[in-house]
Amino acid sequence: MAALIKRDPELDRIRWIDNVPFWGVHVAAAVGLALVGFSWLGVALCVGSYAIRMFGITGGYHRYFSHRAYKTSRAGQLVLALLGVIATQKGPLWWAAHHRNHHKYSDQPEDIHSPRQRGFWWSHMFWILVERHKRADLSKVKDLTRYPELVFIDRFEILFTVAYAVVLYLAAGPIGLVYGYFLSTVILWHGTFTINSLSHVWGKRRYQTTDDSRNNWVLAIITGGEGWHNNHHHYQRAARQGFFWWEIDTTYYVIKVAQALRLVWDVHDVPRHVRDGVEAPGRARLGESGDDEPAERLAA
Repeated sequence: MAALIKRDPELDRIRWIDNVPFWGVHVAAAVGLALVGFSWLGVALCVGSYAIRMFGITGGYHRYFSHRAYKTSRAGQLVLALLGVIATQKGPLWWAAHHRNHHKYSDQPEDIHSPRQRGFWWSHMFWILVERHKRADLSKVKDLTRYPELVFIDRFEILFTVAYAVVLYLAAGPIGLVYGYFLSTVILWHGTFTINSLSHVWGKRRYQTTDDSRNNWVLAIITGGEGWHNNHHHYQRAARQGFFWWEIDTTYYVIKVAQALRLVWDVHDVPRHVRDGVEAPGRARLGESGDDEPAERLAA
């Protein structure tokens, strides 16, 4: 049984100096918009950059690296890691390790970003900025640490972020940098952060899970389907989070297209009895039934 996470002023203090870049991106987005003015090209770059990197988080960091909801080749895995890291939300190992912890203890005292335990702003973003979560427990992602390329990306994640911003600047000048990186990143951050915060306090509960997870169609639209959060906590293994046809889940649609192109396979769907709540899903929390064991070796 895990020890409860005790509040500690030293471990829970915000690393203001270390996080200057985080706040700086917000300032750069606001100041940059004032300097370059409105641009339709900028809007297109902002939307495109947001969509691509949102999939990097939802389809890559979340559904693939954290939950292993489908399989891909080693090259495909690398592409997913690169799409995720340019979203500027740390590396794939850091992200997956913390997310697996969240599911194992969702909304319990051990949960690292529960609004029930620490309030809205902590769950939304402050948990990321404190000393306690600066590093990840890599023992939770042994299935991922055996790939040196993932370890490298995780260790040098800032280099990939800077490279992405530079490419946008070279492609479209100040407009590319301001709209394509700074503005898009701020929107992307707070869009994905809402799943940790708002998805546990705002919406409807179809399934009586042991946490406060909720379904919210608004959040699903802006996060590529992640807003069907109660569905996801009911059955974490599925690559699909919009369980019914009317629940829009664009991340799942992209995964299915990739499956049709044979870029991914073994895409886990939702069993009908689980979806309909006919009987309990009979699943353990992440980390209790082999989730931390090495996955099958990827194809070369």
